[in-house]
Amino acid sequence: MTTTPSEQGVQAQGVSLGMPQLPAPDYPDDVRARLEADAREVIARYPDSRSALLPLLHLVQSEEGHVTRTGMQFCADMLDLTTAEVTAVATFYTMYRRKPSGDYQVGVCTNTLCAVMGGDAIFEALQDHLGVGNGETTDDGKVTLEHIECNAACDFAPVVMVNWEFFDNQTVQTAKRLVDDLRAGAQVEPTRGAPMCTFKETARVLAGFPDERPGAVEAGGSAGPASLTGLRLAKGETTPARVVHPRASGGPQDQPPAEHLSSHDAPQRTSASDPAHPAGPVSEEGE
Repeated sequence: MTTTPSEQGVQAQGVSLGMPQLPAPDYPDDVRARLEADAREVIARYPDSRSALLPLLHLVQSEEGHVTRTGMQFCADMLDLTTAEVTAVATFYTMYRRKPSGDYQVGVCTNTLCAVMGGDAIFEALQDHLGVGNGETTDDGKVTLEHIECNAACDFAPVVMVNWEFFDNQTVQTAKRLVDDLRAGAQVEPTRGAPMCTFKETARVLAGFPDERPGAVEAGGSAGPASLTGLRLAKGETTPARVVHPRASGGPQDQPPAEHLSSHDAPQRTSASDPAHPAGPVSEEGE
């Protein structure tokens, strides 16, 4: 059967004009039996089984490293939902990956404060260093790079997260060394939080199963001094006064501010204008 040029163009964009997609293949019998046992344990925690959908999506993600059509069909079967209902949730939350990804999800915060403090520069440098764009994975399957929104660690800006563990106060140099160590299999310790594990292992913990690694439960993060200032003031504690010199005094404040490689300060190629993933202009309603 021949196709018109317009139909060929649509198919080139990944849109099928032919037969509907076949049902998702099932897991092998042994895998399904194991996942069903885990799923029943998760479902038993909730008075309404539908509430178990989020942890079940993490569970199937821990099996294959991303949420597949097979995984979504499994969740639908276990919770008596339609695949459309499961897909609506799986596509809404960015923590659920829809395509194969790396052992380590490296996220660079590019929200306002982290971006101003160097997050945009870190993200751009890592793209060049790893040879990947946003949401892409290195050829060795080790690292998936992405820019992420605020992770509530502004007093440690700029922040990089690996499988949702914090790496605080990063620079271009430390971030490059971090991804190199991850790819080389070297021991990497987060600034705060549990020891590093793979993305699949992280997904199983997020599904609600205990982390059996020694010291993982005891390890944890804490708020920084800037975050705790308000709490201290609320308790009636006082903080030492800061002496701020007027700009006319000739003090250090007279020095011009350091240049921030951020899309929030000056137009340049950053995560906000990734050539490989342009967002495009936003038009007014009716245009």
